[in-house]
Order: sequence, then C-alpha cells, then structure tokens
Amino acid sequence: MAFFDLVDFDDHEQVVFCSDEKSGLKAIVAIHNTALGPGAGGCRFWDYESDEAALTDVLRLSKGMTYKNAMAGLKLGGGKAVIIGNPKSLKSEELFRAFGNAVNNINGRYYTAEDVNITTGDMAVVNQVTDFVAGLDGKSGNPGPFTALGTFLGIKAAVKFKLGKDTLAGVKVAVQGLGSVGYSLCEKLHNAGAILTVTDINQSTLDKAATELQATVVGLDEIHSQDVDVFSPCALGSSINDETIPNLKAVIVAGCANNQLAEEKHDQVLKDNNILYVPDYVINAGGIINVALEIYPEPYSADEATRLVENIYHTLMNVFEKALAENKPTGLVADEMAREIISKGRS
Repeated sequence: MAFFDLVDFDDHEQVVFCSDEKSGLKAIVAIHNTALGPGAGGCRFWDYESDEAALTDVLRLSKGMTYKNAMAGLKLGGGKAVIIGNPKSLKSEELFRAFGNAVNNINGRYYTAEDVNITTGDMAVVNQVTDFVAGLDGKSGNPGPFTALGTFLGIKAAVKFKLGKDTLAGVKVAVQGLGSVGYSLCEKLHNAGAILTVTDINQSTLDKAATELQATVVGLDEIHSQDVDVFSPCALGSSINDETIPNLKAVIVAGCANNQLAEEKHDQVLKDNNILYVPDYVINAGGIINVALEIYPEPYSADEATRLVENIYHTLMNVFEKALAENKPTGLVADEMAREIISKGRS
C-alpha cells in the first residue's frame, strides 16, 4: 500500500498502528493537525471489513476533527482512534488498558474519548494507565447529550434558513440511526413538535420510538426516499452518495453522523439539487465541545459547555449566509472557514 498516496491521507502529522497480542488489541490512532492544540477526538470500536477500511475511516475522521475543533473555536487539533474488531466479543479491561498504554506513548499529542461502541466505563479503564483521556464520569461525562443538543440546534438553524420557520412544529424529519445520540435527538425533535420517520438495525429501539415519540418506522433502504423536510443521518458515514441522493425528497440534510458525504463532489451535487447540506463536523461538534472543557485547565462546567454548544446555531447561520453570498456549496465554505482559523493558529 502506498500510504502517502492514499486519497484520504491529508498531510496527517502522525499515524500510529497499535497492537497487543495478549489482549487482542488492534488499533490505529491518526493525528491530523495540531496547529491549534493537541489532537482530540473519540475512539471508535468497529468490526471493519478490512484493515484498509479502518485506516480510511480514521484518516477521514481525524481530518474532520481538525475542522470540527477549529469551527467550534476550541484550542484543540484533530485526532481520532479506531479499535478493529467485534466489540461484543473483544471488549475487556485488558484491551482498554493496552489501548491506554498506546495513547500514553503518544505523550499528549492525542486525547481520546468515547465514540461508537465505547462507554464512559471503557474510558475509565483507559484512564487507569493514561491521563490523556476525557469524557469521564464525574467530569464531563458522556458527550452524547451535547452532540444531540448541537444537532437539534443545527436543524433549527437549517429550517429557519431554508424554510423560513422559527419553529419545528409540523416539520417532517427522517432520522437514520437511533443510537444514544440519534434517539436523544429524536426526543428533542418530538418535544419541539416535529413529525418523525425513523429507521435503525435495532427493532426494540424502533418499537420504543414508535410508542414514545409517535414515530413512523420504515426499513433501512426506505429512509432516504421519505417525503420529509429534513433527512438526518445519525448512523455511520457515507450515507449521502450517488445511489441515495437521487432518492432524497428532503430539502435539508442535517444529522449527527460523521463523514456523511461519500465523496467531496456530493457537496456540490446537493447544492445543484437545491438541498441545503449542514456540514457534519459543524453540527455535531457538541460532544467535543463538552469534552474540551475537561481537557482545558479550567474546572469543567456543564453550563459553560451548553453555552458554547448553543453557538453552533450562529456558526451555521454564518456558513449558510456565506455560501449563499458566494454561490458555493456549504461544505466547501465550512472547509475554507476552518482552514483560515487553522492557518491563523499556525502563524
């Protein structure tokens, strides 16, 4: 593999391959850019189809964290980690201690936290062997509720900008993925009067959404084609692609998933189809904002985290207005804004 020629390699500063035979740990840590501060981003535990797929994911995710942290106004760079394998069979305290040792050996250039299939309890084990970890119980805790809050506010901003509505009452939203963040988002949308259509791989969660949130349940392959105002990707990435875009009836794409666009070109394709794309790393920054306040030397404050997450609404409005004024796709505009922030931090 010609590593430095990979499409998703973006002058990453450091990529570390970690393994521990005794615990079965196989992990990759990618540090994209530290111009604004140490790389920070969660650890994802996933049963990838190949090591190459894991590498692609961590490269893309770490770059997204650089831009996410910049746009959120954080003094942090971009980093991410993935643990390769089935979390249901591989999870153990020994494995997470091995991962903690790997993080510790990077010596503060990367702070880890929860992501897909990782809990605050798992991070507590990591914390037994390294201080370079956040999202701990008793401190900032689970970042999920803050991610959900930021995504909710981002949807409100998009609805205001695209539909001219100050309320979500009666707005139809199709949510793809009801993990902890996706379900919390649905609760907020329901309480605001939105009409929900949902899908997920977990039938019990779907049943719960139908009962508690009066959500309409559809199949995994049907969610993109629903007659709604907002399509909200809240599962894994690349759900916006050549196959799904022609099926979209929504005029807004806004969700908490990372790397929603399968390729950069889809940013322009959405614009050409008169669909407002809400850049994923801006709308879903609530979790890292919360975690950042644990990394900073100041005492953690949930109220301050909430205040900073509320800025996501205004940041997105700036992105939308700039994109309209310059006749550019929103993702490109957000990238340009992030790179300008990073450049100033580097100088």
